Amino acid sequence: MNAISDISMKTDDVLRVELEVFRREHRDLDDAITALVEKGTGDQLTIQRLKKKKLRLKDMIARIEDRLTPDIIA
Repeated sequence: MNAISDISMKTDDVLRVELEVFRREHRDLDDAITALVEKGTGDQLTIQRLKKKKLRLKDMIARIEDRLTPDIIA
C-alpha cells in the first residue's frame, strides 16, 4: 500500500502524532547534515542520502498537512 492511501485511512489524531514525529525527524536530519558539512566528516554519498530522506519527509509532512487542513472555498 502506498503512502497516499495510507494517509486516507488514518484518523486525524493519528496523523497529527505522525506529523510531529516527521517534523522532529526532519529537524534532526537537518542538524545532522549541517554538522557533517561543517565538520567535513561526512562523505558526499552519506550527505546526499540524508538529504533525500529529508526531502521524502518534507513531502510526507506536506501531504499530512494538506489532509488535516480543511479546504476553504472563497
